[in-house]
Amino acid sequence: MNEITIERARLNDVEAMKKILDDYAASGDLLARSRLSLYECIRDFFVARRAGVLVGLGALHVCWTDLGEVRSLAVQRELQGGGVGRALVESCLADAAALGLRQVFSLTYRPGFFRKLGFHEVDKAQLPHKVWQDCVNCSKFPDCDEVAMLHEVTGEPAEVR
Repeated sequence: MNEITIERARLNDVEAMKKILDDYAASGDLLARSRLSLYECIRDFFVARRAGVLVGLGALHVCWTDLGEVRSLAVQRELQGGGVGRALVESCLADAAALGLRQVFSLTYRPGFFRKLGFHEVDKAQLPHKVWQDCVNCSKFPDCDEVAMLHEVTGEPAEVR
């Protein structure tokens, strides 16, 4: 992990971000994101770099006054298990604390990963803002097979990288 840096995404990162996300979308692990949505939400994203090359990304999306979502979390497959995903989620959680969010959730096929980071499983019905904002437009709605995981943001606002 020493060689990995986490920083805010920049506009010139969009093509590399899209390439990683498209790989995960093709395998059904994540929903596809358009270039337009990446540009529109660029301020939500953190990226991981190794030797200057973008190798992972994740976003904190604000859903409501006290609720955020970790979304579009993806790491180059050959680097999985090396702490890159953890560092991206921790950056999102620090951002959530700095913003004053009380809860952060994620919809995932990897609940064990999020459980290790202090998230716990909840019923999707507890996330009505997500359901009516994004899920109703998803091809998997209403038969979503992702697991909803929730993290309670505690402590003082942390420094955001």
